[in-house]
Amino acid sequence: MGTDADRFATPRMAAGALFVDDQDRVLLVHKTYGNGWDIPGGYVDVGESPAAACRRELREELGLDREPQRLLAVDWAPNEGEGDKVLWVFDCGLLGEDEHRIKLDDSELDRWEWVPVTDLGEYLVPRLARRLNQSHAAASRGDTAYLEHGHLPGVRGSAPLSTD
Repeated sequence: MGTDADRFATPRMAAGALFVDDQDRVLLVHKTYGNGWDIPGGYVDVGESPAAACRRELREELGLDREPQRLLAVDWAPNEGEGDKVLWVFDCGLLGEDEHRIKLDDSELDRWEWVPVTDLGEYLVPRLARRLNQSHAAASRGDTAYLEHGHLPGVRGSAPLSTD
């Protein structure tokens, strides 16, 4: 018989940075492992806040020290292989001249690219494309989105929840 603590969720958490340029393109990085294209970011360490993890990952992956400015989306996206997951997407401002200072961590990343928001589905797995499209929409509206597998729950016309 388990304890009460056995019933409580202990999700893995990850945090990423959404950078959008003045041409409505999103900065994607290409990972040398896993699903390929993603936004800069990674898992949150024990005792670390999601914003601090995002900042740390930007230093590690891009060589940039950027503090997240605001939360754009939080996505509840469990997956069979990894269990419960909560994914945080932060607005980290405009890159401006920092774009020329990007120094990739070549043990994890092999390139980066500005991708038009309209083309995200061609680069990303469906759930990540949905998450980034919703994050971009939240940034445009000046608010924050709660998502489940990249979908706004309860919104008519939104595709059914799925784990793809």
